Amino acid sequence: MALSQAEIRAAMTAPGQMFEMEEVEALGRKVRSWKNAPPTLRDIFLNSAQYGDRVFIVYEDEELTFAQHYSQVVALAHALVEDYGIKNGDRVAVAMRNFPEWSVAFWAAVCAGAIVVPVNAWLMGEELDYCLSDSGAQVMLCDQARERALAPYYETLKLDGVIVARADEPTLPGHKDFADVVAAHAGKESLPDVAIDPDDDATIFYTSGTTGNPKGALGTHRNACSSLLSLAYIGAQATLRMGEEIPAPEDAPRRQSLLSVPLFHVTGTHSSLMPILFNGGKMVLMYKWNPERALELIEREELTNFGGVPAMAWQVLESPDFEKRDTSTITGVGYGGAPSASELVRRLKEAFPDAHPSNGYGMTETSGIVTMNAAIDYVENPESAGTTVPVCEVKIVDDEGNALPPGELGEIWMYGPNIIKGYWNKPEATAEAITDGWMRSGDVGTMDERGFLHVVDRAKDMLIRGGENIYCIEVENALYDHPDVVDAAVIGLPHTVLGEEVAAVVQLSAGSTASAQELMDHAAQHIAAFKVPVEIDIRDEPLPRNANGKILKRDLRLEMAVRKAS
Repeated sequence: MALSQAEIRAAMTAPGQMFEMEEVEALGRKVRSWKNAPPTLRDIFLNSAQYGDRVFIVYEDEELTFAQHYSQVVALAHALVEDYGIKNGDRVAVAMRNFPEWSVAFWAAVCAGAIVVPVNAWLMGEELDYCLSDSGAQVMLCDQARERALAPYYETLKLDGVIVARADEPTLPGHKDFADVVAAHAGKESLPDVAIDPDDDATIFYTSGTTGNPKGALGTHRNACSSLLSLAYIGAQATLRMGEEIPAPEDAPRRQSLLSVPLFHVTGTHSSLMPILFNGGKMVLMYKWNPERALELIEREELTNFGGVPAMAWQVLESPDFEKRDTSTITGVGYGGAPSASELVRRLKEAFPDAHPSNGYGMTETSGIVTMNAAIDYVENPESAGTTVPVCEVKIVDDEGNALPPGELGEIWMYGPNIIKGYWNKPEATAEAITDGWMRSGDVGTMDERGFLHVVDRAKDMLIRGGENIYCIEVENALYDHPDVVDAAVIGLPHTVLGEEVAAVVQLSAGSTASAQELMDHAAQHIAAFKVPVEIDIRDEPLPRNANGKILKRDLRLEMAVRKAS
């Protein structure tokens, strides 16, 4: 018999249970925390030693076992401490694509007590330079493409060391080869003796702002470890909500996941890398997203999970190779980072009858998920971002910061052990974003009577047409309801009288002949006439997105404005 969420929470968080909570003081504020969460990221890594020769990472035709990964991390951690003088609080940057060495570099840095700075590998040289100089990184671990992109900046950066992975050509003068650095410390059995506290700084993730330079979100070990147990709680809750029993750890099915998002984002590290490492799963890396390649890997590696952002799930479903591949091993499809259409849930259940779809809500600044909608709850409430994990709090507030009752529209604020310490070297930005420990999301939403969060839109992306507020997600969902629409982005274009008018860019499924007028007529059946796009740009290729999976609406807006002016 399926239990309610309230019954599950009471049972699973009771004293002595795995998900017992306690009140702690972290960063000067009292928060609920998971009592049994690993204290630090170093503890998460140490737990992985038990998995030995089990395959941990697959990249192309390469395999890296847990034992091999463990020994490489230990060696590199010693190199950072002994050869480069890294100590607690020093910054170590990781700037590379999704290679196995990324994981080795990340864990070596945090286990050495450093603050690891995962740098967006999609950035240009000048942008990379900003992140490295702003963070004050002493050492950079990178691939050769990033090494060369930064060539004009090394003199001013004055890094103590640059370690280059997978170098096809000789490294630049003074730089070291990743494999050589690891080999020089091979054979060491234990990590350097470094003391780390749960509230020590652990990570700086640079957020992709729409204007100006990115901000470095400074996270602690507690932030990351809280997310690990929150994900475990969500999985257990979903199982019980389906009326099933939670298996004993030794009987639990092994998670074998396709990592289709960048490791330099919290979705890649906190929601994928950390739980897979901690629980002995398998992580299959993709150098670059491609739905046909994804289906090939799902079949070849007998994967159980894939996801990323909603558009990736759509592209897999719409791929001409879908029917050609064996996807029967899939038991979970999880995504977040962008709005998803209700129709996607139905399509996923049709395509993967034994799989549980899930959709989460969170930010870089919340170290990953705050709410999650999974399994039967997601099927029954496909328009919601789900309910709040027990250690977190969510409230909807008005313009003055006053909490609003259920059903009222306002800004989403979040609180918990996962909220970042602040923005690196930016006290004013920190004060603007965090109020008494509450993270101000900038998102507009509502909370219903049952505690399900509904994310309406980004506050700053809301359109105002002739004084009427138009939330993009409402228009996008109307477009998604058309069977041929794979992806959609609604944007505002300048209008001399109305201020803004509604426009959209959509990607159609392969072979579709739907016209812009057909899509407008379809939308008009679901939303008020003033919300219907007056212009729709139809494309057959994926819409542009940043590393976090967010559609680059600013770029689309500029493209359409230039075309109209020409």
